[in-house]
Order: sequence, then structure tokens, then C-alpha cells
Amino acid sequence: MGVGMGAEIVSIFSSMSDHSLLSRIEAGRQAVMAQTEPLHAEFGKARSQWKADGTRVTPVDLAISEAITAVVLGRFPEDQFFSEELAHDGPPIQVTSRFSWVLDPIDGTNNYALGLAHCAIALALLDEGMPVYGFVYDLSRRRLIEGGPGFGVKDGDSEVRVRTAPLGGQALVGFHSPYDRSLAGQAQRLIEAYKIRALGSSTLHLAYVAAGILDGVVDHNVKLWDIAAAVPLVWAGGGETRFLNGEQFPVRAFDLRMKRICYVAGSRATCEHLIATLGV
Repeated sequence: MGVGMGAEIVSIFSSMSDHSLLSRIEAGRQAVMAQTEPLHAEFGKARSQWKADGTRVTPVDLAISEAITAVVLGRFPEDQFFSEELAHDGPPIQVTSRFSWVLDPIDGTNNYALGLAHCAIALALLDEGMPVYGFVYDLSRRRLIEGGPGFGVKDGDSEVRVRTAPLGGQALVGFHSPYDRSLAGQAQRLIEAYKIRALGSSTLHLAYVAAGILDGVVDHNVKLWDIAAAVPLVWAGGGETRFLNGEQFPVRAFDLRMKRICYVAGSRATCEHLIATLGV
């Protein structure tokens, strides 16, 4: 089981006096916010295509990916930039630059194409493979959630934190049915213990934990790009991520064919409670 990683562990990567980091944060924010208008313009109207792995993609995913990549690498050509929509069918790409970026141009593409508002642009900035700052543009609330260890978390203009109240039957937990049906027993235990929210966006589940909207999250289905932008939000908000099938950070290679990640997140006590509920 992955060790819970919080702000105290990664704060060394996010010195607010580091100009190279601050300039990238400003560029990342501008790049994401520049794509919100086209995101809204095609919401519920974009035609769908299907990738080889069976997941949906729209021309908007591709356009946002190309636009944000161009902006970031135009400013910082020495960085590496990885996107879910990367046109790469080869072996994993090794992370060799100090700074790298991970983008999911639209997390929740199924929702987006069908006109369901829970979807987001998710951009993560990594320093030596560690996610140190994240940008999550929440289409449903027209709001940017951003932050990282040493910077705090902002939901729009509001400073936010991870919930610390003890979990009980009224707790709200983000959860999507596991892809692996052998985990159905864990799903049943969660459903019986908490109030479940399944929004169709793994990024928003985790970002909402950072913002104190959800108490916690359990997911068996995600890939790196689904969570990279929201992980530093949770750490900055005083929470933890506990990976159940191996630690994911620092990222040493980007692999579009990577295995699914299983994790829980929330306050330290929430993570312990969720793990106990799962029985792992």
C-alpha cells in the first residue's frame, strides 16, 4: 500500500521564492483559463470519436490539448509536456526534465459530449516528478480550483481546506464503480457505509475533497492524468492520498498504457477509515 503523502513531504519542492516555479504557475493559469471559452462553447454539442482503448474523445479535447501544450512549451521549451491526448503509441517516455506537465484536456469527456456539466480541464505542474501545483477548471461551477503545497488551495476566490470531521453515515464520498468486477465487494461496503457521489469526473472527485465539498474519495479506475492536477490540491489542503497498488510519485515515466491506479484520499483519519471500510 502506498504511504500517505501530505504537504510536509512535498513542500520542499514548492518554495514560493523560486522564480522558475512561480513563472510556470502563472503561465499554467493563463493557459488553462484561455481555454474555458471554447470549452463552454462546444459543451453538449461536440461530436464524439472513439479511441483504440474504447474511451471517448472529441475535437475539443484535441484542440485544448494542442493549445495548452503550445502555450506552455512556447514559454518553457526545456520542459516536458504530457497529455492524455498525446499522439504517441510507443514505449513509456522517461521524465528527464526538472519541470514537467501532465494534462487531461477534458476529464469527464462522456459527460461533456452528452451535456452533463461535471467535467474539467486538469493541468498539473511537476517538479522532479512530484506534483507541486494543480489547476482544475470546473465547468459545472465556472470556477478554477488551484494550488499546491506551500501555496494553499483556492476555490475561485475562496481559501479552502480538506474536511476533517469524522466519517459517519452522512459523509459524502466520491466513488465510481470499479472497472475490475472482482472489487464489487469493496463497492458494496462503501455504498452501505456512506452517501456516494459518482460525478463522472475523477478529477473533480479529488478536487472536491481538496475544496472541502466531499469528505473523501475512493477510486479503482484512474490513470495518472485523471488525478495529477488534483493531488497537489489535496496535499495543500491538509489531506493525504493513499495509493493501494503502489506509490505513483515521483513520476519517472509517462505511459499512456499504464495500469489503473487505486487510491483513497481525504484527511488522515478519513483515509484510515476508508481503508478499513474497504478491508484492504
